[in-house]
Amino acid sequence: MNTKEKIKVGILGATGSVGQKFIALLQNHPWFEISEIAASKKSVGKKYKDVVDWIIPNSFPKKLGNKIIKECKPNLDCRIVFSGLDSGVAGEIEKDFAQNGYIVVSNSKNHRMDDDVPLLIPEVNPEHLEIIKSQKFNGGAIVTNPNCSTIGLTIALKPLLDNFGIESVNVVTMQAISGGGIEVMKSDIVKDNVIPFISGEEEKMEIEPLKILGKINSYKINYAEFPISAQCNRVDVFDGHTECVQIKLKKETSVQEIIKVWKNYKYVPQIKELPLAPKQVIHYFEDEKLPQPKFQRDIDKGMAVSIGRLRPDNLFDFKFVVLSHNTIRGAAGGAILCAELMYAKSLL
Repeated sequence: MNTKEKIKVGILGATGSVGQKFIALLQNHPWFEISEIAASKKSVGKKYKDVVDWIIPNSFPKKLGNKIIKECKPNLDCRIVFSGLDSGVAGEIEKDFAQNGYIVVSNSKNHRMDDDVPLLIPEVNPEHLEIIKSQKFNGGAIVTNPNCSTIGLTIALKPLLDNFGIESVNVVTMQAISGGGIEVMKSDIVKDNVIPFISGEEEKMEIEPLKILGKINSYKINYAEFPISAQCNRVDVFDGHTECVQIKLKKETSVQEIIKVWKNYKYVPQIKELPLAPKQVIHYFEDEKLPQPKFQRDIDKGMAVSIGRLRPDNLFDFKFVVLSHNTIRGAAGGAILCAELMYAKSLL
C-alpha cells in the first residue's frame, strides 16, 4: 500500500500523554497517515512543537512539529479520529464526530459501556464489531478500547474461559505512573511510594472484562457471568502494569495445560497479520522472577502480554502474574489495532 492510498487520520487530544503515544506509534504506519491534530482551545492555532510538552521516550516527530493544532470539531480532513481526550470532555465531542460521519476510535471511558458501542480487544472479541451496525450515526461510528489495566487481564482470561470456564477472579494491580497522565508523571507523589487508590479503576476492572468476554446476540452483548474483585495501586514504575491474579475455574486442569493454551492462543489479528498485532499474543516465562516491567513490557512492539508464576492456590484454583504495556497495548497501540481490525474487515 503506497502513501497516496493511506487513510487519513486525526488525533484528538494530541498534546496529552495518550495523544503523544498515538502520534509516536502512527509514524510510518503502512495503512494510516496523520493529517490532522487537535487539542484544547488554548492550543488551537499554534504549532504543535510550540505547545506540546513531549514526555514519552520516543523521539519527537519533527515532520509534525510545524503542524497547526485545530479545534476538536468535526471539520477535520480525515476519515478516522483517534481520541486521547480527557473524559471530562470526550463524551460529547466523540459523539459529535460520529454523527458527522467520522470513525471514532477512543481511548476515553465515556462510551465504553454504551450498549451499542464495542469495547474491543481485537484478539478477544473481534466479532463485537458487528454491533456498530446498530449505531444511529450518519455513516460514522464509535469504537472504544478498554481501560489499560483491563486489557492485560482480559487477554490472560480469554483462553482460560474458552477451555476451562471461569467461576471467579481476584486481581491486585501495580500500575505504572504513565497511566496517570502528565501530571502524575511529573509529580513526586509516587516517588518511593505506593498509592492504594486510582479513581474509578477498580470498578472498571470488575465490569469491563465481563462485557468484552460476553457473547453477542442480535447486536446486543450478553455479559459473561462470573464475579471479579479488583484492588488497584499506583507504583513507582514508569511504564507497564503488573497484576497478581487468582482464579477459580469450572473444569479441573493442570499448570501444564494452562500454559499450553496460553502459548498457543491466537486470533484474528495474528491470522490476518495486522501491522501492530503481536506475533504471539501471550508469552509465558518459567523463571519465577518474571515477568518484570523493566524487561518484558516492550516485547513484540509493546503489544504482547507476559505471564509468569502460574501455580496452585489455596483459596482459588490457580494464581499467576500478568504484565502488559499500559500506554501501548493498554492505550494508543490497542486503539490503533482496533482500527487495523476495522480496516481488515472493510469497515472503514
